[in-house]
Amino acid sequence: MKALLTGGAGFIGQHVMRELLARGHEVRLLDSLRPDVHAAQNWKPPEGVELVKGDVRDKAAIDNALSGVEVVLHLAAKVGLGVDVGDLPDYASSNDAGTAELLAGMARAGVSRLTLASSMVVYGEGVGHCPEHGSVMPAPRLERDLAAGRFEPPCPTCGRPLATALVSENAPLDPRNAYASSKVAQEFYCSNWARVTGGSIAAMRYHNVYGPGMPRNTPYAGVAAIFTSALRRGEAPRVFEDGGQRRDFVHVRDVAAATVTACEKHRAGVRAFNVGSGTPRTVGEMAYALAEALDGPQPVVTGQFRLGDVRHITADSSRLQQELEWHPKVEFASGMAELASL
Repeated sequence: MKALLTGGAGFIGQHVMRELLARGHEVRLLDSLRPDVHAAQNWKPPEGVELVKGDVRDKAAIDNALSGVEVVLHLAAKVGLGVDVGDLPDYASSNDAGTAELLAGMARAGVSRLTLASSMVVYGEGVGHCPEHGSVMPAPRLERDLAAGRFEPPCPTCGRPLATALVSENAPLDPRNAYASSKVAQEFYCSNWARVTGGSIAAMRYHNVYGPGMPRNTPYAGVAAIFTSALRRGEAPRVFEDGGQRRDFVHVRDVAAATVTACEKHRAGVRAFNVGSGTPRTVGEMAYALAEALDGPQPVVTGQFRLGDVRHITADSSRLQQELEWHPKVEFASGMAELASL
């Protein structure tokens, strides 16, 4: 099939491009190569892959990129949590307006199959378990509690700290920062488009992606990249809160395989898929694993925090495994060792 991959020059995008090519698909890229994401402005795709340099908010660029394609994989987005309130317009414009323009272009071009790079951030704090009230949506964490070292999200009814639970795709959406809000909006725009056009949408809710090519040394870099960069400078990784934040760290090659599998197999209706390793780890565990792999200084647990960060979010990826027959292949230990060797 002939696929348009937006954001194809990015971290995850390049791995998705390679996976598409390895499976024999024809690939065209649409990427703005915006300088706050791409330090190398002279980046070029491999031979046989066409690059349309343009923004998803640009109607002419979209129409050009969509000509003759059968499917779209939409990864172009501004990522990260947002540094401050001043980031809100860029998230809304880049992610929400950009997706709306792409969907309108797909309708004009008659392209009816879309795979969207969504995120686990749409769940906010996900779900927790209260010994008295059962499964509940955690109440927001308050600044005064975080400053006092009370990091666990509370039960919204009794205020007691909640135990963690795996989050399924049926969990309520509860975005708690600029990026999360923009990803929820993307999913809703795509669902609207699918209902009106009869198109199909697979929303891939990526959990914490790591691996070769991670962006480094920016305010929007992921925690694995931040820790690795510090260790390579000979500095101890600085772990926020108490290091007990639980995440599902999933390797980028597994993410790419899941994304292309969904593009190939999901052909009707609207469906969300969690993309995770299935093995929750704490942020502290990742920091210690990287410090050991890089023979660097031990992590420092700072107690610092960022409002808008979630405490725990870990995936139930059984839907993806059962319906699309995808399974993660990269073990955590080997993934950490690979990062250390880069």
